[in-house]
This record gives sequence, structure tokens and C-alpha cells, in this order.
Amino acid sequence: MFTRSELEVLTTAQLRILCARYGIKPTGNSGYKTSYIVSLMAFPQLALQQMKQDRGLRMPGFTAIQSLTTIVDEINSPTDEQAALIKITLEGRRMNYPNRYEQEKLLNLHVAKMRLEQVIGLLKI
Repeated sequence: MFTRSELEVLTTAQLRILCARYGIKPTGNSGYKTSYIVSLMAFPQLALQQMKQDRGLRMPGFTAIQSLTTIVDEINSPTDEQAALIKITLEGRRMNYPNRYEQEKLLNLHVAKMRLEQVIGLLKI
């Protein structure tokens, strides 16, 4: 990510700002440039290593992903009429109350299903 040469030309203040931007703490004494340089050079590899060790963010197991797939299957697909109502809702047309609540509920369910499908796709990478 960062090369030693590009970091060494920066001042201690600039390195401090760079560390603060990414939330990285300097290694050792914060009065030395090398403390910041070491941290800025090491954090990408440390982050990936931590993920492999199941620390912090980690990939969910097969069972968890399968549960999401089950939810998507249970939500099912919209009928032709429901799909038409979703389309017209996305165009900004709203029904009168109290049906508007159900219209919004249908749209929210559709959006939730689409996002769950996106999540499953992202997790299968």
C-alpha cells in the first residue's frame, strides 16, 4: 500500500495525520518517524492475517449463508401484479391511506430480498 520511500519523505506531523486518517496507532514511541512508518507499512498485511485467524471481521460459515438463502427462498418472488405495484411505487406513485402502508411494506420486502441476494453474492466470493 505505502512504500517506505514515499513515507520517509513525509514529516512526523504528516505521518501522524496519515495514521489518524486510517485509525492506525504508531508502533513504539510516537516521537519517532519510524514508529509511524512501520505501522503504515504493516497494517494491510496485519489486517488480512487477522481475518485469516478469524479475528475481527470474518467470513460466516456455510450454515449462516444457507440460512440467508432459506430466507430469500421463503420471501419468494412477486406476482405480476405485485411486480407492477413495485414498479409504479419506484416511479413515485403512492396509494391512498391505509393501503399506502401495505404498498410500502411490499416495496420494503422487495428491497430486502434484493439486498439479501446481493449479500449472498458478496459472501460467496
